[in-house]
Amino acid sequence: MSTIVLDADLRAKLNGLNEEVDVRDEAGNIVGHFVPHEKYHRMLCKTIDIPFSKEEIERMRKSGGGSTLAEFWKKMGVQ
Repeated sequence: MSTIVLDADLRAKLNGLNEEVDVRDEAGNIVGHFVPHEKYHRMLCKTIDIPFSKEEIERMRKSGGGSTLAEFWKKMGVQ
């Protein structure tokens, strides 16, 4: 994901960064949407059902193992 650093003027135009905003070009065409971080996070979490607790994820992360992406593709028969 790319990052845009906001200056004070652009931040003010985004309604205090607390509500969704359409982002349009000079002709009025919608080029994207601004969604505040908290709302984006809630939307993302609603669409992904994670079957593990935070503790289980941390334990698995620390246990190591797994395989590289190249090893995975080789197992899948893609080279």
